[in-house]
Amino acid sequence: MTVQEIRPTVDRDAVLPGAGFVDAFSIGIGGRALDARTAATRMIERGPQWIGILMRLRNLIVAPFGLKRPQPNPPGGSDTIGIFPVKSETPQRLVAGFDDSHLDFRLVIEIDGDASGRRVVASTLVRTNNRLGRIYLATIMPFHRLVVRAMLRQLAD
Repeated sequence: MTVQEIRPTVDRDAVLPGAGFVDAFSIGIGGRALDARTAATRMIERGPQWIGILMRLRNLIVAPFGLKRPQPNPPGGSDTIGIFPVKSETPQRLVAGFDDSHLDFRLVIEIDGDASGRRVVASTLVRTNNRLGRIYLATIMPFHRLVVRAMLRQLAD
């Protein structure tokens, strides 16, 4: 199964009004029955080890700037998948993400197609709030594309 970058179809105004960055990647899953939460959980919680290493490095680098360092299972029992709080959910679509002083981020996982050929689409939306957010987004962009592709490949198993 190949991960493909596709034209985003997510409604940015409904998911994250003012988002200046949106991209989307997809992978075919054949006829397998899979809901959005299961897909998101497999993608996020079964990611390759190098993604965890990158996230720990990111957390060390951003600490002096006062940026959030998301942690799994935050206090208060909120619904999370990995480090991402779930914002909304249906069987076909899950929206997760967080807001910070520098940028607001959403990950949308959608199940598309029918029993003869389904695919999972992962869309990322980002709204930068200041110069630090724009610098941060530009810095992580090369890694973002690698990470999303690797996360979607977790569904090929």
